[in-house]
Amino acid sequence: MWVVNIPTIKDRTGVDQATLGLFLLVLGGTAWVGMQLAGPAIDRFGSRPVLTCAACALVLTVPGPGFATDATQLVTALAVLGFANGFIEVSMNSQAVVVERAYNRPIMAAFHAFFSLGGLLASVLGGSLIAAGVDVRASLLGVTVAGLLVALSLRTSFVAAAPPADDAPPRGRVPWTSRVLLLGLLAFALLLGEGVAYDWTTVHLRDSLGSSETVAAYAFGAFSATMTIVRLFADRVVARWGPAVYVSRAAMLGAVGLAGAALAPTPALAVVAWAVFGIGLAGCVPQFFTAAGNVSETASGTYLARVTSMGYLGLLAGPSVIGLLTRWVPLTTAFIVPIVGCVLAGVLAPHALRKVDA
Repeated sequence: MWVVNIPTIKDRTGVDQATLGLFLLVLGGTAWVGMQLAGPAIDRFGSRPVLTCAACALVLTVPGPGFATDATQLVTALAVLGFANGFIEVSMNSQAVVVERAYNRPIMAAFHAFFSLGGLLASVLGGSLIAAGVDVRASLLGVTVAGLLVALSLRTSFVAAAPPADDAPPRGRVPWTSRVLLLGLLAFALLLGEGVAYDWTTVHLRDSLGSSETVAAYAFGAFSATMTIVRLFADRVVARWGPAVYVSRAAMLGAVGLAGAALAPTPALAVVAWAVFGIGLAGCVPQFFTAAGNVSETASGTYLARVTSMGYLGLLAGPSVIGLLTRWVPLTTAFIVPIVGCVLAGVLAPHALRKVDA
């Protein structure tokens, strides 16, 4: 709901595009800080209470940007919103790991599908409220009330993690492991590709292939739709193949899809290729989150936070990396970076996810 109201909030506060870009970096930076603090908090208190607090904090901070009237108020509101968003990013994935253990079968991708559906609902609801002339402050306050009701009514349904059999919760700094680092790097690589799709699909079709803005929007819509749909069904495939085999094949399919988009001679073929890219990426990163949350019972939250934050950096860095490369090479050539990331994820997934299959 914050995203769909960005143009309105930008006008209300009088910030220009360059300033807004810097403020979005602040939001991303405080989100990263929130992720780092969420992991140890989860390891100490469990994801159940942390998620409840994080959900309430997030919805309470959502109206802040809508009430901002100048640049200082806006950047302050975005810093707080970003911190809460980072905290819930880790805590909800940590709770999903706990629930998945209880189910004893893969369900992580389905959780991410509902995350995608939430974005779709926000675009429809937010767009409708804007079209109806509803003040941005009223719409964001409405989201806060609804969010609080949902968070507080569901808090008793959250699952408490079983205490470790032998070890006490970790004290002091949790060491990095090679496997956690690899999981984080692969999450970075694939979420970099996802970030590229978010920001460059429409530009690719309009500027590289000369399509209309309407057709260009279809490319992003095709990518988003396949991401959401595949996430609803990916868990069944993961249960049959195992996460390592699934990610190996799906990441390679993603590489083929993005290469097809880069080489597509017509907008229609490019739309299809972006849809294939979405099919490939959809269920991969959830497997890395599941694996990170199961590396250690006593440091589950910390390891999940590390992998999540590395992936988040890829999501933020992807569009910037491509934009920088376009100073020297065509946009379609710059797509080599996320294509290579997909290939590496496909090759290294069996090693990174080896214990998940055991």
